[in-house]
Amino acid sequence: MSKSMKGIRALLALLACVALTIVAAAQSRAVADLIITHANIWTGDEAHPRAQAVAVFGDRIIAVGSDADVEGLRGPSTKVMDAGGKLLLPGFNDAHTHFANGGAQLDSVQLNDATTTDEFVRRIAERAKNTPKGEWIQGGDWDETKWPGSPLPTKELIDPVTPDNPVFLNRYDGHSSLANSAALKLAGVTTQTPDPPGGTIVRDVQGNPTGDLKDAATDLVEKVIPPPSREQRMRAVRRALEHAASVGVTSVQNMDPDYADIAAYAELLQAGELTTRIYAAPLITQVDDQVNLGIRHAFGGPYLRIGAVKAFADGSLGSRTAYFFEPFSDQPDNHGLLSDEMQPLSLMRDRMMKADAAGIQICTHAIGDQAISMILDLYTEMVKAHGAADRRFRIEHAQHMAAKDFDRLAELNVIASVQPYHAIDDGRWAEARIGHDRASRTYAFRTLLNHGVRLAFGTDWDVAPLNPMLGLYAAVTRATLDGKNPNGWFPEQKLTVEESVRAYTMGSAFAEFQENEKGSITRGKLADMVIFSDDIFSIDPVKIRDVKVLKTIVGGRVVWDAARKPEYVAGP
Repeated sequence: MSKSMKGIRALLALLACVALTIVAAAQSRAVADLIITHANIWTGDEAHPRAQAVAVFGDRIIAVGSDADVEGLRGPSTKVMDAGGKLLLPGFNDAHTHFANGGAQLDSVQLNDATTTDEFVRRIAERAKNTPKGEWIQGGDWDETKWPGSPLPTKELIDPVTPDNPVFLNRYDGHSSLANSAALKLAGVTTQTPDPPGGTIVRDVQGNPTGDLKDAATDLVEKVIPPPSREQRMRAVRRALEHAASVGVTSVQNMDPDYADIAAYAELLQAGELTTRIYAAPLITQVDDQVNLGIRHAFGGPYLRIGAVKAFADGSLGSRTAYFFEPFSDQPDNHGLLSDEMQPLSLMRDRMMKADAAGIQICTHAIGDQAISMILDLYTEMVKAHGAADRRFRIEHAQHMAAKDFDRLAELNVIASVQPYHAIDDGRWAEARIGHDRASRTYAFRTLLNHGVRLAFGTDWDVAPLNPMLGLYAAVTRATLDGKNPNGWFPEQKLTVEESVRAYTMGSAFAEFQENEKGSITRGKLADMVIFSDDIFSIDPVKIRDVKVLKTIVGGRVVWDAARKPEYVAGP
């Protein structure tokens, strides 16, 4: 190398050092945009678990410590928020939602808390009176287990009050829906219609459809329902964003969204209105779309990312379509249903192989013990075929584990994406369907942790409420909704408050490859934080469900303030 070239290299190196020095000096004199003081901060950062104050510049945390530690970052333009000793936590990250659907359900007919068939019919009749003729009535989230005798609803119940509207109302678990006669006629579902693979058309003793359709059979009606308009979709997403902010959810992982939902998120992001960070996992049936674009896991920016797919192995416990090794205790001829995606099994294998080879994350709904076991078999095949990698395979729900599979879950580094609220809901009736032994391995959070399995908490909203406080209450108390298990349903599976919050923050962040970006109140991470009315670490756990959000902060901006009309200000 010539002397002149060496001189140029030395000069460039000197200039680089000078530039770094200038940047470091600027950072040391940085003026925070936001400082929160006098807070009771649980950081989620194991190296610095507690703090009193936090400073934010732009959308990032630049300091965490005592009030005195951040005082030097205050300037004339700094907004100072006095937390008054209230609890400040990292923003909650819901690892499993149906986000746009949840927003739509907020404006749909509400049936989940109807405790009799008469009330169920009354609410539908009221909605029909206020719905234009010919327009579909949807939503509902009905739950027949709350009715005397728990009868499945039929079209005969609702036909008299819905003569002018097709109706398709989902069960709250999303694996069964009720159609009225008008909807069945539009879909061409008759006595002669065969059950599709992975689905059941419930029939009366004469073989006539009752209106209740399970799992893949719901597609028969869904395919004739007009898609929501752009305006309807945008309204639903805005409602979801507002609701998420109000309960302290700053990130969600959206399972099986329509591409039109993702387009709506992108439009709102561009307009600066996306106030919840979203990681979207479209259906594995559409895996070619992401593969052909060359997208890998966690592709995108801080507010909107893709790079995952959602697969279905089976149905649900509530609809008796979860797939078990042994039959249901109350239906000896029924082992549940494998989803249509698993028939034949080679179809699921091929799709998973394609996704895994492309570096796309796989998130699989599996509830029954045999369904979970079959998915673990497939995941094992992925590893053998493609070698070691940071895949972060997920099983969504992982509800009813076979004893032999806890270790396998850990050995494969599979994340258990679980929903604690389901435990206190299903716990009202689960043992009647699967018996005590299988129920002892149901929502087995403690056993999963003890085996070294990572937990990511979520809700499955709109199947369950989005409010994280209800999920924490469920994980810590396991007190079923019917009040019959005040000390906990299988109390040996309880978690501590700290374990539960960690699963809802760092656990969920890890599940979406974002543990270095969010999940704790740590210098350099995104400034997503929530101030609460009470200290959930010190109050009676029973009271956690009543704790309220005072302020929700996303990227350093207040997107919810309980004391005034919320601001929806976000942006990249």
